[in-house]
Amino acid sequence: MRGGELADRALAHAGDRLDSRDHAWVQELVYGTFRMRGRLDHILASFVRSGLESLDPTVLDILRLGAYQLLEMGSVPPYAAVSQSVELARSAGAGRASGLVNGVLQSLRRGASGVLFPSFEQEPVEHLVHWGSHPRWLVERWVERWGAEEAGRLVDANNTRPDLYLRPIGVSAPKAIQRLKGAGVEAERVEYFPDSVRVDPAGGPLEALGVLPSVVQDPAAAMVVRYADFPTGSRVVDLSAAPGGKTIGLAGNGYEVVASDLSLGRMRRVRANAKRAEVVDRVAYVVSDGRFPPFREVDGVLLDAPCAGTGTLRRHADGRWRITEVDLSALAKLQSELLDSAAGLVRPGGVLVYSTCSLEPEENEQQVERFLKKHEKFRLAPTDTVSEASMSRDGYLSVLPQRHGVDGAFAARLLRSA
Repeated sequence: MRGGELADRALAHAGDRLDSRDHAWVQELVYGTFRMRGRLDHILASFVRSGLESLDPTVLDILRLGAYQLLEMGSVPPYAAVSQSVELARSAGAGRASGLVNGVLQSLRRGASGVLFPSFEQEPVEHLVHWGSHPRWLVERWVERWGAEEAGRLVDANNTRPDLYLRPIGVSAPKAIQRLKGAGVEAERVEYFPDSVRVDPAGGPLEALGVLPSVVQDPAAAMVVRYADFPTGSRVVDLSAAPGGKTIGLAGNGYEVVASDLSLGRMRRVRANAKRAEVVDRVAYVVSDGRFPPFREVDGVLLDAPCAGTGTLRRHADGRWRITEVDLSALAKLQSELLDSAAGLVRPGGVLVYSTCSLEPEENEQQVERFLKKHEKFRLAPTDTVSEASMSRDGYLSVLPQRHGVDGAFAARLLRSA
């Protein structure tokens, strides 16, 4: 990947140089290696005498890629996985380590089945760190919050390959399924999430998107738009709009939407997605910093805040290794600034919806509690537009991967007094 770039963006840039079959193979290798990195490292550590910390990062990554091919990709002959890894070491300028790469992978090929992992019953944290392939700091906080059993279900959920979902625009889910099936695309409804359909990924998203106006969007994200429930005819500012899924959902529900984002490139992506979903003319596009929004008071504001993304780790496999506890503090500060700015855009009687794709209390409940103490004209005002299964006792939208089988999402609907 290029210079620390996010995995999905790096693969998108590389896609022009790969045919569809090669792209699918590379995507499985890259995402799978990220997903199983903790497990692979535990196995590799048994075959690197000097310890993994002694290895050059490039060499370690090559060993991880080779190990994933050997252990998880049955389509790759073992000899090919080893020889390709050795050649990759040479082409990456690590030719001196080619012998080590060959020796380690040959040993792993013969002896990986003998590597033992900590028992979940006796050492649940160690098991979820190594076999479950998650950072220790995340595992420890999840075990403390939910207990070992539920934390284990969350880890398992994060290690599954995500399904392909569409959010139809201007078409109900049942009618969308009929149209998709009529075009030869298998689709089905999603329990608890009435605005979403699950699509057979065999043909890829482009085939499904060509059948009806829609956006590729996880049901958890679509549920945020349903939970927002702005009054009919509202003018709504989406203060952190990219990549545009929620903007498009709002426009599809008949709202007049102003999409705002800091990046011109990301705003172009929002517009392209809105055009594909046939709502491009229902949205105004503004490039601005959400901390200093250039808008007058409006009926509604959606702040889908930048966050740690711990609810989307199945979809962004590299995310679990990127974020740290220090990042949570920095993100919480930014979220507070954005929320305070968003409050100034809501007219009396208007609605502010704060959402994240994080599971962490610092970014969710604690953030809202801080806001309500500072902004006394606002109060939590949940609606009955979503199922009870996706609501917390306090009235927040709370979608959890281990309970709902989709991405994680949090939202708070805040009403300003008239």
